[in-house]
Amino acid sequence: MNKIYYLKTCSTCVRIIKSLQLPSNFVFQDIKEEEITVKQLEELYKLSGSYEALFSKRAKLYKEMGLKDMNLTEKDYKHYILEHYTFLSRPVIVFKNQIFIGNSAKTIELAKLAIHE
Repeated sequence: MNKIYYLKTCSTCVRIIKSLQLPSNFVFQDIKEEEITVKQLEELYKLSGSYEALFSKRAKLYKEMGLKDMNLTEKDYKHYILEHYTFLSRPVIVFKNQIFIGNSAKTIELAKLAIHE
């Protein structure tokens, strides 16, 4: 399934989605309105190879909760992503068993190339 996990209130996510010109077969999941499930997160883990890769260290709560000063494990990353949507790096784009995580220009360009090849 082709899917994008994002926040509809995030201007960066909205801009990226517009720039990607996604085909109509994409499923959109606003992670604030529809929380990511354990099963979904485990599927993303299989594609990415780690929970840390899916974890946003730019989230406000990361600093506020003192997580940046802790030595987090993969189990911790999974726990925090499931606990609060803000810890999922976004957008997360899943296309034909490929995963593109985050909003770096390089990541978005790779996703665009894969989707429109």
